[in-house]
Amino acid sequence: MKLAKIIHLDVSDQNIFPIPAEPGEWAITGTFGFVDADAHGFVGKQKIAFKSGWMGLNSFGRSTLVQVANLTAADHEQCIRRLASHLFSTYGAPDMLAAIEAAKLEINDMASLCEHAPGTLLAIGREAQPEGIAEQVRIVKPPDTDDHARMWDIVSDDA
Repeated sequence: MKLAKIIHLDVSDQNIFPIPAEPGEWAITGTFGFVDADAHGFVGKQKIAFKSGWMGLNSFGRSTLVQVANLTAADHEQCIRRLASHLFSTYGAPDMLAAIEAAKLEINDMASLCEHAPGTLLAIGREAQPEGIAEQVRIVKPPDTDDHARMWDIVSDDA
């Protein structure tokens, strides 16, 4: 199974989200966090989190980018437990069984977005629409390095 991990390419996430996620955290879309809010009333960091933030499963903070990674069965179970606990304590799931079922759905939905090669970078975009929140996930392609001079090479210690 694959899931996504938070990745930072620079320090901007530390400044643009109310709670920034930490690199290496497993991540989900976290769109459920905005369902009962008035997205048209968001401003500043809250607006950026709504428009482009993934949710980390340790800090429950946000990040601009995630990277597809392989997930062990133990990590999968840990993600479900952490998210279920968060859904129960923060979002008022009626009981832990319901929270676990909701967490499984969220993790499985995220896994379906991660059907790319490990290392693939993903970005998310959201918009508030009359019928709900529209969400779009896109692959972030690295720049074409043929247009730039090579700055360094990896050589063996035997050279």
